[in-house]
Amino acid sequence: MLTRTTASAKPAEVEKKWVLIDAEGLVVGRLASIIANRLRGKHKANYTPHVDCGDNIIVINADKVRFTGKKATDKRYYRHTGHPGGIKETSPAKILDGRFPERVLIKAVERMVPRGPLGRDQMRNLRVFAGTEHPHVAQQPELLDVASMNRKNTTIAG
Repeated sequence: MLTRTTASAKPAEVEKKWVLIDAEGLVVGRLASIIANRLRGKHKANYTPHVDCGDNIIVINADKVRFTGKKATDKRYYRHTGHPGGIKETSPAKILDGRFPERVLIKAVERMVPRGPLGRDQMRNLRVFAGTEHPHVAQQPELLDVASMNRKNTTIAG
């Protein structure tokens, strides 16, 4: 029977899965967009904007993500130290070559998730690792093949 009420998911009813994504050779923006949608739960039929209905996502090989065009060298990330004149800039290439290459992907996803308490809760469900090892084997994550979703999701090595 059809009703005129919209079903709203309650936090206790939400079923969270564990998803593993191998980021090797994937384009940063496209990958971040897919991850953000999964973190929010927008791929589910019972999506509710004010409830955390997203999955837990594990990303491996985050140090091997790619940028298209000249974005790796020409794109700029800005931050401020909090002191007068304390604006700092860096490029994605420098971050990927640095100590924490996974931060490029984390920041890209963070900027696609809403700001506020719900967005912070959803970001806690994202785990990004630079290498192939991760400590979440016991959760038995299912593999999500982002490369096969669209041919533009990967770049040709070069």
